[in-house]
Amino acid sequence: MSVTVMLVVLLAALFHATWNLFVKNTADKHLSMTAVVLGHVPFGAGALLVAPLPDAASLGYILAGALLHVGYQLFLLNSYRHGDLSQVYPLARGVAPLLVAGASVLLLGERLSVTETLAVAAIALGIMSLTLVRRRDGLRNGKGAFLALGTGGFIAAYSLVDGTGARLAGTALGFYGCLTIINGAVLALIMRATRPGVVTAALTRNLRFTLVGGGASFLAYALVTWAFTMAPIPLVTALRETSIIFALILGVVVLKERLDLMKVAATACTLAGACLLRFGR
Repeated sequence: MSVTVMLVVLLAALFHATWNLFVKNTADKHLSMTAVVLGHVPFGAGALLVAPLPDAASLGYILAGALLHVGYQLFLLNSYRHGDLSQVYPLARGVAPLLVAGASVLLLGERLSVTETLAVAAIALGIMSLTLVRRRDGLRNGKGAFLALGTGGFIAAYSLVDGTGARLAGTALGFYGCLTIINGAVLALIMRATRPGVVTAALTRNLRFTLVGGGASFLAYALVTWAFTMAPIPLVTALRETSIIFALILGVVVLKERLDLMKVAATACTLAGACLLRFGR
């Protein structure tokens, strides 16, 4: 992986942690998530004005990726209802490299080096230790951990689909522009059916939040989608998860979430595994 790709992915990690902060630091999580996703749409449309249209071979991946992103967003919403940002985010993001690496070996026939195997073990240890984080009331947050793991499963799935699809599309920006417009349309339909008034609120009195949060989120994943076409998907996925450090800092400093030794140790272990996976080739 070149230095340029590394820096781009690290920048994407910062933007990704930032928009997650936007969602967590609001009273109505359904409104904030809907706003962020709808905020993608104008940027996706703009991308299609400057980027070529994706190759027809990638159309199935665009649709599958859009639906997987919707699943991720719905799971993330429920995760944030039950857990702190500094628990949910590292757990959800940390499990993704583990699943992507496993799928690459089992489904794509890719082999892992000794270093990469150690990286997977470190990530797994970090993830398992995060399930021991306790809530402020002293009880173990098993439901938050379970939902975060489900969120991580969606992250891994859409990473593999999007990485493969962007390569087939011949244009990372065109691929993601199409995908995110479909994503926004599907989530808007779901929210109109389940949360009447949320879509209207996102596009009227919360329009500034929609554009700022949506812009940060769109830029974050557009950069990652481009990186998928320039480097192996497991390595990009792993390096992207350095965002857990940004999320931990933002959760503690901005949201005043409690910082304990278990969170620090679990996050550090997961990050160490991500770094090993990055440098394992």
